Amino acid sequence: MTRTILRLGAASLVASMVAAPAFAADKPAIDTGDTAWLLVATCLVLMMNIPGLALFYCGMVRKKNVLATAVQAFAVAALVTVLWFAVGYSLAFTDGGGLNGFIGSLSRAFGAGLLGSVHDLGKTVPENVFLMYQATFAIITPAIIAGAFAERMKFSAMMWFMALWLLFVYVPVAHWVWGGGFLGSAGVLDFAGGLVVHLNAGIAGLVCCLVIGKRHGYGTEYMAPHNLVLTLIGTSLLWVGWFGFNAGSALASGELAGSAMLNTHISAAVAALAWMAVEWASRGKPSVLGVLSGAVAGLGTITPAAGYIEPWAAMLIGLAAGLVCYWASVTLKTKLGYDDSLDVFGVHGVGGILGSILLGVFATKVVNDVNKGQAIGLMDGNGGQILTQIYGVVVVAVFCGVATWIILKIVDAMVGLRVSRDEEVEGLDTALHGERIQ
Repeated sequence: MTRTILRLGAASLVASMVAAPAFAADKPAIDTGDTAWLLVATCLVLMMNIPGLALFYCGMVRKKNVLATAVQAFAVAALVTVLWFAVGYSLAFTDGGGLNGFIGSLSRAFGAGLLGSVHDLGKTVPENVFLMYQATFAIITPAIIAGAFAERMKFSAMMWFMALWLLFVYVPVAHWVWGGGFLGSAGVLDFAGGLVVHLNAGIAGLVCCLVIGKRHGYGTEYMAPHNLVLTLIGTSLLWVGWFGFNAGSALASGELAGSAMLNTHISAAVAALAWMAVEWASRGKPSVLGVLSGAVAGLGTITPAAGYIEPWAAMLIGLAAGLVCYWASVTLKTKLGYDDSLDVFGVHGVGGILGSILLGVFATKVVNDVNKGQAIGLMDGNGGQILTQIYGVVVVAVFCGVATWIILKIVDAMVGLRVSRDEEVEGLDTALHGERIQ
């Protein structure tokens, strides 16, 4: 009897030892290093919006609109956070079943099922960290749009517009590209948001300024930036925060994150110098606003390609960004006559288009073997990726343009889009918020 008990005990011990690895395999393999990096990256991207974008924008408007411009970024951060946690994340990053090509499900609405889970895109980090990281992208994208209609939209209209635009434009596009939708399935690549963030925001900004109309006195009155020191500080915060934006999109603390960070830094530097040089040559002086705008153009343009290219290609993309975005913000805007207050389309929209297409040229499996040994871009021998990228650009641009126009018309019917002429002349700080800076 004693021997029988000992044998059974030994058998049970061996069985438990054999079964232990299988049980462990069922649990997510959380990597603390990857998780720590994504937590830091999340903070960096949130810093891009508050205070980065807030300072970047409020330094460029007139003194009477500084508070109203800065608070837009802050209010959007709060509004989008709630909507993203409630339904946005779930609709963007879950499997939508029969509708998965177009939208996700509500299986993660209000944080359901997050604990103890990982997302397929970031299998070594907890899903609640992934949700929070993606929330910062959802926050800054609509906040960027506000620069296009600066100094003339009602605060109530802005809040309604941002809520509807997030749910009906940003969320579907994020799902199409990153969440298992039809663009990603078609092979469209976007490492950190050239389509989802910059093109999306740029097209929406262009539609906004066209629908709302020009500021009173645009082209005849003096509308120079109020305080470019604020804009410089904001740009600096954006530059540093962009490492979280692009390098964080590797979703791991490895070599790919290092490549994305290096490419981001190189592109921003080259684009700042390129914008400064062309402005210096054409206008006789290098402006402070010019070099700052060039850096942001380089950051936005490299975003879709940051994790797919080598550093020398980042230099070429930065050069193209500085030259092309300067042309779009200065020459094209003047010829077409639209009032994009803070050059959202010229910098983010055009930069998003340019970077997404150049990704198809320079992407290589040497940096990111996303195609499992197969060629990625033209430099690898796959010229078809350029056409795939153009397809993604056209789809996002058309959808965003039409949907943004519809949302604006709905909001206009609900609360009206634009402040009165007297309120605009008075300034939005006092007219909308009853406060002003001294």
